Amino acid sequence: MGSPLDSREQQAEEVVERLSEAYPDATISLRFSDRLELLIAVILSAQCTDERVNRVTEELFEKYDGPEDYANADQEELAEDISSITYYNNKAGYIRDACGIIASKHDGEVPDTMEALTELPGVGRKTANVVLQHGHEVVEGVVVDTHVKRLSRRLGVTRESSPERIEQELMELLERDRWQEFTHLCISHGRATCTARNPDCDDCALEDVCPSSKLDGEVDLASGEAW
Repeated sequence: MGSPLDSREQQAEEVVERLSEAYPDATISLRFSDRLELLIAVILSAQCTDERVNRVTEELFEKYDGPEDYANADQEELAEDISSITYYNNKAGYIRDACGIIASKHDGEVPDTMEALTELPGVGRKTANVVLQHGHEVVEGVVVDTHVKRLSRRLGVTRESSPERIEQELMELLERDRWQEFTHLCISHGRATCTARNPDCDDCALEDVCPSSKLDGEVDLASGEAW
């Protein structure tokens, strides 16, 4: 297996440095034109690919204009509009209810604090972090999605398993100006090379420092299971 650096701080920094060279243009892949569209897109993206979300929102954002439109939409019609998205019935409800609160309590503006965002239906800390970072340019934490969780464990940066504890550890290990970048780099590398089921360790920029490398390792630290 690869040989990780002496400390997790060094390991985390090495991951960022190498991946930033491999993916210099890594950024958010969801398409949106304002903060409300961003919020809705992120709600829809839970357990669904950004590619599919972008296909759905291309028409959705043309049909509805502003939080009042979503809040007053027929539940069944809105669900049908997003029916190719996972858990579309629940997400339709989240969108309607969240937009109702935005319209009535926030003057139609998407909130700019973690506390206010996470009070919206369907919005957890991960979603709130994305909206803060890309809608308000506020970096309050690290977005921990499935790629960040998998790679940070597989690469030996953390041993934590819950997104909340992983985020807290990454915030301690990484410089604040790396928090947003780390997420995008993990997503890019997770899609291109370090996939969940069959990572391409032969073509990985981090293979020599990865304790989970399939080339000579036996265990995937992301899952704790044998390869």
